[in-house]
Amino acid sequence: MTNEAWLVFGLGNPGPKYETTRHNIGQMVIAELAHRIGVNLTRTKLRSNVGTSRLPTGSIPGVPGPRVVLATSTGYMNESGGPVRQLADFYSIDTDRIIAVHDDVDIPYDTIKAKVGGGEGGHNGLRSMTSALGTKNYPRIRAGVGRPLGRQDTADYVLKPFSKDERATLPIFISDLADAVEMYIVEGLEKVQLKYHSK
Repeated sequence: MTNEAWLVFGLGNPGPKYETTRHNIGQMVIAELAHRIGVNLTRTKLRSNVGTSRLPTGSIPGVPGPRVVLATSTGYMNESGGPVRQLADFYSIDTDRIIAVHDDVDIPYDTIKAKVGGGEGGHNGLRSMTSALGTKNYPRIRAGVGRPLGRQDTADYVLKPFSKDERATLPIFISDLADAVEMYIVEGLEKVQLKYHSK
């Protein structure tokens, strides 16, 4: 039986080598959300680092917000689907309540887009999730990282740290992305799109 919890999964790669790279912005957002709700992520047998709690506020003032499962994979990006599937099964969470937070080279840096379903745009983490879940129809919060200038390979570009100029505004961007996740859960997709797609 499905419960009312949400699974928010931040895509990325494990280890200090990757933690500050563009490809790991999804995991940075999970860290921000965990800080906000006061939970620590714990390594589990589900091939994930997981923290569970409730959002501080829901749609009704004074009433605790929805229950959330915050998670990142302990494996690599192209293996993301397995942990997501295991978490969804363990916590009995339907696909329409699984939010993937990920980098997106098709939108400019510091831009937020939200959608349900669609293609993977060459993103190996999304491709793995789609395969494991058996559907593309799960929510995505897309963090724009832009495309590389010149002839730099896109795969190399996303595996490099943000530029000096980008790092100056990155904390605000991550905070905005965390806001977008919370808004999606409490108020729905249309509210997120109204707020962020017009910017």
